[in-house]
Amino acid sequence: MDYELPLAVKEWGWRYHHIGIPTAGPIAGETFMPGHKISTGGFKSSPFGIEWMRYESDSPVDELIKRVPHIAFEVDDLDLELKRHKFKIITLPNSPGSGTRVAMIEHNGAPIELIEFKKRT
Repeated sequence: MDYELPLAVKEWGWRYHHIGIPTAGPIAGETFMPGHKISTGGFKSSPFGIEWMRYESDSPVDELIKRVPHIAFEVDDLDLELKRHKFKIITLPNSPGSGTRVAMIEHNGAPIELIEFKKRT
């Protein structure tokens, strides 16, 4: 087993934020995001950053994200990271909420979310 931190953490400075797990069933305390037709829940009560995600049948979200769990990393500059690494972008940068920008990339068949939070002054 390799005990080194992943390159994204060790050298790029990305910080673990959460894991998003697709589910078909209802989620306790879920929040609905109408623009993406997704219900999410569990993040606030999980000490590990586990977020459950339920997609409406007509959700515009990429099929890979609907089927495969994703890991999310916080980054300081979303646009810079997308330019720097040239990954396949499967969800263009967007703002799911105030002060937050996200994008989804694919690496070796796995969806990865990059999150940039507006720094509070």
